[in-house]
Amino acid sequence: MSIAADSGRAGRLYKSIAKTLRHDIESGRFAESEVLPGERALCETYEVSRTTLRKAIVELIAEGVLFHRHGAGTFIHRSTPRVDQPSSRLTSFTEDMELRGFVATSRLLEKGVFLPTPEEAMMLGAGPNERVFRLRRLRLASGTPMAIENAVVPLRFLPDWDRFDGSLYDALSAKGHRPMRGLQRLRAILLNEADAATLGVEPRSPALYIQRIAYLPDGACVEFTRSWYRADTYDFVSELALSPAPRKTRR
Repeated sequence: MSIAADSGRAGRLYKSIAKTLRHDIESGRFAESEVLPGERALCETYEVSRTTLRKAIVELIAEGVLFHRHGAGTFIHRSTPRVDQPSSRLTSFTEDMELRGFVATSRLLEKGVFLPTPEEAMMLGAGPNERVFRLRRLRLASGTPMAIENAVVPLRFLPDWDRFDGSLYDALSAKGHRPMRGLQRLRAILLNEADAATLGVEPRSPALYIQRIAYLPDGACVEFTRSWYRADTYDFVSELALSPAPRKTRR
């Protein structure tokens, strides 16, 4: 067989493997992991050499199906949900996701009763010795990390905090303390290494940092939350109205 024929056969083989691997990824064969299995396992699965497998992987990286992190391995590039979030309504993350057809879940990062930090005490209008319930979670939509949320509530509004499981607003509502009004501030930031790793993105990836203070009908501050949202998953939408033209004053 000529060298040209061997080259053509090798080219067809790695493209065929790339096609098969792409199909297996899309069909959910590796759904339980973000990381592609090791080269040895894949070579045994598809009965090809490492050279052929590597060429197939390079092609899938070029297509955006896979991406490589130095020292960490080759990862499957999952399609991420994208959410349009109206900034004029006060809703919980769980409500937002369910309204859009996603399954809202959380991964607990911190939970407990603490003395407030100076910032928390100032935002909540709490005394320095008043205990607060602090809840830090990774929020996910249908399995995709969307945001890190750090919520703080004065303990008097959620005394049985140890039974809490699920939506914070549902728990507050059950106690008769559902927030009715909120103030929210947004700014663009770059994620530090720890938060980026938690959200499954590269360090210094863009994110939306949001501070929210929520109030009860009587004006008491019930919640102070800081959140870090992945910029590739959230669009915050505001409805604007043109103010009426000022009336001319007769002299």
